[in-house]
Amino acid sequence: MSQKAINEIRRLYDRTTATTVERDVKRAIQLLKTLPDEETRERAAVFMDGLSQMRSEWSLEKQRRQRKLKAVGARKKRSPRRPS
Repeated sequence: MSQKAINEIRRLYDRTTATTVERDVKRAIQLLKTLPDEETRERAAVFMDGLSQMRSEWSLEKQRRQRKLKAVGARKKRSPRRPS
């Protein structure tokens, strides 16, 4: 079972996207908890770390986009200046 769990974690790592990363990390954590010992968990650690990095990067990117959209929306709401 432990090799199957590691293979599934790797598959999650290989196929995750910005929209699925939260779900994939949660599933990978569930699988990691099923691994029997520290040595086996260490084999999965590189994929877990990669998933975590992707989640962090995509989360920051999403926050930047939201701030940018908010700033653009705020500029559009301002009334235009009229010449004096």
